[in-house]
Amino acid sequence: MLSAFLPIFFTMFIVVDPIGLVPLYIGLTSRIPPDRKKGIIRNALIISFLVLLGFVFFGKHLLALLHIESGSFYIAGGIMLFIIAFEMLFGRPLHSKISEKEHSDPASDNAASIAIFPLAIPMLAGPGALTAIILYSGGYYNRDAGLSPSEISLMLVVSVFLVLAITGLVLRASDIVLKILRETGVSVMERIMGLILAGMSVQFVYDGIVRLGFLR
Repeated sequence: MLSAFLPIFFTMFIVVDPIGLVPLYIGLTSRIPPDRKKGIIRNALIISFLVLLGFVFFGKHLLALLHIESGSFYIAGGIMLFIIAFEMLFGRPLHSKISEKEHSDPASDNAASIAIFPLAIPMLAGPGALTAIILYSGGYYNRDAGLSPSEISLMLVVSVFLVLAITGLVLRASDIVLKILRETGVSVMERIMGLILAGMSVQFVYDGIVRLGFLR
């Protein structure tokens, strides 16, 4: 059970990237009073949890509705995750999470709107996290791990909850984290997680090719 849970948890942790969010979060909330930041973090975590929870239970049904084979989504998801890994490895702005235009949007100065956009969506519940959830809930991972769909769903819910809880703690201590790790430390952490994610994304692509019958 633990051997099946750990890949799910680490994938979610890497794509959400709590440490990498610290500089972005500080930049977004630099002009907001400290007493309002806790409310922003709380609301962002609740909203992102509900969005991700919806994909845990309905993501695979969306694929079925659109007649997308799991193998095809494995390949597409692997490519998407590789793009995120590439950005992390080479220290580029995470355009797959939030574009430069969105980051500088004057509307983001409003404390209430920051919790929803861009903090909850797409920085926490972004394309990478949604893709990872659909990949694991698509059905094939259940068979490979010898688990039922309900067990996989439970693992995804627990993983999402734990990752968001860790993210909340990191963001609340963002000033301390940045002071300890400094920008160099955050950059090193991002590159390590990007390297791991790159390997996992290539594995997803390979698994997708196998599922579609091109390789055996």
